[in-house]
Amino acid sequence: MGNFDNQYITDRLQRNFGTDVKILGESFGLLSVGTAKERIIDLLRFLKEDDELSFSYLTDITAVHYPELEDPFCIVYHLHNLVQNIRIRIKVFVGGEPPSIPTATTLWKGANWMERETYDFFGIDFQGHPDLRRILNMDDLDVFPMRKEYPLEDPNRVDKKDFYFGR
Repeated sequence: MGNFDNQYITDRLQRNFGTDVKILGESFGLLSVGTAKERIIDLLRFLKEDDELSFSYLTDITAVHYPELEDPFCIVYHLHNLVQNIRIRIKVFVGGEPPSIPTATTLWKGANWMERETYDFFGIDFQGHPDLRRILNMDDLDVFPMRKEYPLEDPNRVDKKDFYFGR
């Protein structure tokens, strides 16, 4: 295992998961892969427990809302191999109301708070989570603030009208 790089990781993933894992890119040297929500726990377990890959550190779980897509929510996992000092990004696109995905707390206890934060801001239901409730916002808040469900600006604002700027 002398040459531990993105190509080596890609080859290992393709060998073990075939078409269930898609290579999304390598922006700034960070390998990004995508999979289906049905395979996410298998993929995370493989990346963590494989003796050669050993991505044992879960850096972050978050989400992105793309309202124009068929599956508008992208759940993003960042893993780190501390020995080789290499990172990987895993993306899973989900839809539905509420959008849901299996919990990663079965693999990392630290996923608990990351999933609660993602639930709090995006409304992602992490199935099997031991205590999925709001962590930063008020309990009675009935919206998820990071969803792109509202216009960016109030169309009735008069200080943004062109005639104020000589146009």
